[in-house]
Amino acid sequence: MFSDLNDKQREAVFAGDGPLLIVAGAGSGKTKTLISRILYFIAEKKIEPARILAITFTNKAADEMKSRVLAALKKSGIGIHSEPRLSTFHSFGAALLRDMCEYAGRTKTFSIYDDDDSIKLLRDIVKHKNLEKGKGAGYFVREISRIKSELVGKAEFSGEDVVREVYEEYEAMLKKNNAFDFDDLIEKVVRIFQVHRDVLEEYQKRYTHVLVDEYQDVNTSQYWMLKLLAQKHANVTVVGDDAQSIYRFRFSDFRNFLNFEQSWPNAKVIFLEQNYRSSKNIIEASSDLIAKNTQQKKKNLWTENSQGVPVQVVEHSDEFSEADFIVTKGRDLQKLTKHIGILFRTNAQSRALEQMLIEYGVEYRLFGAVSFYERKEIRDVVAALRYAHNPADEVALDRLKKNLYKKHFVLLRDELPQRAHGVSPTKVISYFMDAVSYPAYLQSEFSNFTERLENVQELLNFAEQFDSLGAFLEKIALVDAFDSGRRKKKSRHEQGPTIDLMTIHLAKGLEFDVVLVAGVNEGTLPHSRSYYSMDELEEERRLMYVAMTRAKEQLYLNFYHTPSRFLFELPGNKIVFHGEKSLEDEERYIEYD
Repeated sequence: MFSDLNDKQREAVFAGDGPLLIVAGAGSGKTKTLISRILYFIAEKKIEPARILAITFTNKAADEMKSRVLAALKKSGIGIHSEPRLSTFHSFGAALLRDMCEYAGRTKTFSIYDDDDSIKLLRDIVKHKNLEKGKGAGYFVREISRIKSELVGKAEFSGEDVVREVYEEYEAMLKKNNAFDFDDLIEKVVRIFQVHRDVLEEYQKRYTHVLVDEYQDVNTSQYWMLKLLAQKHANVTVVGDDAQSIYRFRFSDFRNFLNFEQSWPNAKVIFLEQNYRSSKNIIEASSDLIAKNTQQKKKNLWTENSQGVPVQVVEHSDEFSEADFIVTKGRDLQKLTKHIGILFRTNAQSRALEQMLIEYGVEYRLFGAVSFYERKEIRDVVAALRYAHNPADEVALDRLKKNLYKKHFVLLRDELPQRAHGVSPTKVISYFMDAVSYPAYLQSEFSNFTERLENVQELLNFAEQFDSLGAFLEKIALVDAFDSGRRKKKSRHEQGPTIDLMTIHLAKGLEFDVVLVAGVNEGTLPHSRSYYSMDELEEERRLMYVAMTRAKEQLYLNFYHTPSRFLFELPGNKIVFHGEKSLEDEERYIEYD
């Protein structure tokens, strides 16, 4: 059962009771180690399986852990009368609330509201309060999520009174509707545990051994759920890698990982540093990069894999030539039965890549986002362009009517065709954005409004190639028509050589034979929003590290215009640079400064 573990993995698995932090570097077999520790508790320590609670972040990971644990027990002939509880944070929280919902003023038939439900509820509240422009449902849904994720108490509310007012009315409406939102599934459990110690003690007795995967990604409320549950027995095992903490925007706080020994003073700390995934060149280059971060647990990642080829750093003239290179290279490597991952920092970057894949007739899979031209904000802008070009287009006009405020719709209906006559597509888009205050509308209605604005900006960038509105719309229509036949909607774990497109955030936990990273430019990776915070810059460096360590055999880092500062941090003897002037060229430093 434990014969395939290396020395450090065995040390972690057999560490005994008490608090344990397993610092698991990229590709070091953390899931195998965590599963083996569960098996150790059952097979060697004779812990009743029902007393074991293992928590992770995704249903897939929880299901995989459960199937592997049960299969290993069956193979070893170990009979069990119960099963360990293997769950996500939120499904575990929901189960707890079913048992103790009365403490939160709900019944067992409560509903769980998703983001759309929450936004609808907040839209009604904002409408009734007649709040100022820019303080719409999208703004409040993020503020309320932050308050709950960070366990902000009412006495600790900072900022405007309006946030407190909306929060209190929103909470009252949830209670009236016998509903919890997604963040409540953790936050409300913690609040109940803090007030009703007898309830907490019941669950502490039920779960004597708690294990947590991806611990670097927990937020404050998740930290306290685990801390309260495990504090009686202190049998808590957490595994993760601070170098792969990339979910700050979801309010995760990797300092919970760094401060584990302060939270659990008698904790053991074991490092898993052997990488089984990547070549030596990739490991050494990515390790040099992440070493520049100041807030981390230092690791010495190593591998017995071959040296491999150097990391390829490729300069392009613009995003179109970059997309052409990436797609061509990906297509050629796919023919060699390689699994290709094309990764990017923001969803907006998928437009040029998707378009090039379609033009070359290459099948691909896009994960985590709808195709660029299917996104709501892009369809709104394109509808305005279509109506501007063809006032008889009732379908486009109907979309504008349904998706814009009435006064803005009337303005566009009456003025847009005349305003757009004989002008470039970019000017029509700019007029639309200003006339209907579209940025303010997105900010008011959606919590991810910055990402949506980036998508619109990418459409504007593309539109700059066209002088004629008709030619631009024809290009979009043809791409959109072919897209449904080229983009395959399959499981991302489907067997066989594929080309997969996704953001770096979605690629975490995955691996590819070859990784091509698009847009390793200053302002994109790191993102310009991170410039004024060292914490955010270090997270961007972790994001780059995650992208690099997804690659098994070959890694291509592509950029155009100003190269990312992270490219200057790579060891020169592990990379090969392709470009008109070297990375060390003085002009680059001037531009960078």
